[in-house]
Amino acid sequence: MYKIALNFEDGLTRFIDCKPEETVAEASYRQGVNLPLDCRDGACGTCKCLAESGAYTQTDYIDDALSATEAAAGYILTCKMRPESDCVVRVPASSAVCKTQSSQYAAQIHSVKALSPSSFCLTLEGEELSRLNFLPGQYVNLGVPGSDQHRAYSFSSLYRNGQVSFLIRNVPNGLMSQYLGQQAQAGDAIRLTGPLGSFYLREIKRPLLMLAGGTGLAPFLAMLEKIAEQGGSAQPVHLIYGVTHDSDVVGIEQLQHWAGQLANFSFALCVASPDSRHAHKGYVTQYIQPAQLNDGEVDIYLCGPPPMVEAVSRFLDDKGIQPRHFYHEKFSASQV
Repeated sequence: MYKIALNFEDGLTRFIDCKPEETVAEASYRQGVNLPLDCRDGACGTCKCLAESGAYTQTDYIDDALSATEAAAGYILTCKMRPESDCVVRVPASSAVCKTQSSQYAAQIHSVKALSPSSFCLTLEGEELSRLNFLPGQYVNLGVPGSDQHRAYSFSSLYRNGQVSFLIRNVPNGLMSQYLGQQAQAGDAIRLTGPLGSFYLREIKRPLLMLAGGTGLAPFLAMLEKIAEQGGSAQPVHLIYGVTHDSDVVGIEQLQHWAGQLANFSFALCVASPDSRHAHKGYVTQYIQPAQLNDGEVDIYLCGPPPMVEAVSRFLDDKGIQPRHFYHEKFSASQV
């Protein structure tokens, strides 16, 4: 049985189980996900999607439905695709059109730790999390206990030993921040909805440059854990982590751990404040080296506030660099 992640254009991800003898379309319909489908014979192209990772076979379709060029680029027909491993498939339709929706999970707080004046680590546990699936880099909506509000947070770990963690910014007077800082207790109930987001680790085919701003480090911690789980990367992976003040720095021990465990991983820290005691002062763009851009043959992942995304985009334009892929997740903390 293989896990197939179906990523819909509205950002929702639904995981289905696919038997080796099934096509992805058959498995989807068996589990109540109505992927676009018409002829079922590989003739119309209605079910064309993009396989972003994984091994599979597909035969007995006509060129009008899927050209050789499209197939070489990773496009598939779900009515003909039979997986040979876990796969990630991008669906060019909304989850609503495909009659599916976000999954919900009940969990309990295992612990809340203040990592710095500006961030918390929230660790959740619970039986229902055993069926939780997500791609490293994705996020969920966490319900704020005692309210009808929710906040979006990226996973900062994979699901292991019955637990999953989040790196959360401490927003002054923020609803979730006040709850975590003043009220949260081990055992408190909390609800997750998701997973969501198109920011996730793809198959590594070329050098990776990861750019993290503040608690935007969270998804990269999950990605590095996944890379280690897969046995490392044959391609170089470099992360530049930028924060505003020395007191905002967290996760360095984890990054040092992965730098020691993963042969091709390296990282750099920079702090914007001129009063920093760290060697690298300034912004992430000041510490991007030409070799890391690899003349554009690079996949860039960026998670940080909107000004950081805009600054990196301008930097690349100024350098005349068009990366092979530029995946980014903008976030701005809710002030209430």
